[in-house]
Amino acid sequence: MLAANVCAADYLERNKQIALYRVHEGPTPEKLETLRTLLRNLGLALGSGGTPEPVDYQALAKSIEDRPDALQIQTLLLRSMQQAIYAPYNVGHFGLAYPAYTHFTSPIRRYPDLLTHRSIKAILQGQHYVPKFSDRVEMNKGEQNARRAPQRSVAPAAPVPKQQAKDLPIWESVGVHCSANERRADEASRDVESWLKCWYMRDKLGEEYAGTITAVTGFGLFVQLDALFVEGLVHVSEIGADYFRYDEARGELRGERTGIRYALGGRLLVQVSRVDLDGRRIDFRLLLDADPPLQRHAKDFPLQADERSPFELESASLPSTRRTRKASEPFGRSVKPKKLKFQPAAPVEITKGQEKARKTRRRS
Repeated sequence: MLAANVCAADYLERNKQIALYRVHEGPTPEKLETLRTLLRNLGLALGSGGTPEPVDYQALAKSIEDRPDALQIQTLLLRSMQQAIYAPYNVGHFGLAYPAYTHFTSPIRRYPDLLTHRSIKAILQGQHYVPKFSDRVEMNKGEQNARRAPQRSVAPAAPVPKQQAKDLPIWESVGVHCSANERRADEASRDVESWLKCWYMRDKLGEEYAGTITAVTGFGLFVQLDALFVEGLVHVSEIGADYFRYDEARGELRGERTGIRYALGGRLLVQVSRVDLDGRRIDFRLLLDADPPLQRHAKDFPLQADERSPFELESASLPSTRRTRKASEPFGRSVKPKKLKFQPAAPVEITKGQEKARKTRRRS
């Protein structure tokens, strides 16, 4: 499939036929700086400095394969990149390290594939192809629900022939249309997936699971359950009595009094406290008294500037699956809340900014 797409892009470029290329630019300076700061805190580096090349990403991904936090680091690498778009200019595909790439074939046929087929057929027949649409076709120009499709000013890598320059606005609008529709379809898929996860977790209130911190924000921790691959939020108000400050540079929450730190890749034991189907939200409660490593007080373990907290050092002993049921409990059924003396958590007030950050995580 990749070989066919590369060959199609090369054929279009050699014949100077305007078409839609699959354009994927490298990371922005802002995202690159954030990524390198987070990697530095993990003892890693991306390249030798300056603008990284695809080979630098590949080398780093190869070096972390055996790390327990490899999945989280790979997610960081992916999120540092820009989203690929459709554009009539070929500037290469950074993620795949191809100088020219288009969508010619795929397991699921896409409309950009058909545009590529028509462009190639026009070349073979000695004709000139320009997309034409009926007035009844409403072009997606990046409305509110699809505006997040990257619409950058991608500059052409080579001058466009004068006879084709007049066709560029049409191809550009088609590229925005396809990119925005792709983004809208992705958001719809993620929304359905989030709803199904909430539906599955709705009768798991009170259940305890081991999980891994996948993101740290100023309002809490996003934790992914190891056994279910479901992500939820531990709000900062559920972490403990201490006051936790968010260090954006280090990507961690740290208690002012205890010195306990929560960072990417940390292991936690959480309890499902609230499921909101309408909001596609799952909230967890941190079980501070669930495991010995979580009971330790920071004052018993002096924290050096270059050391991890005792919680981080000992958290690897947390179970990788949900807790073991007692022999008296029926297998395969949810634990009744009354047996756990569990009370569902009251809705946590989420600001508009926090809700936007949560939705951004679903999109990324």
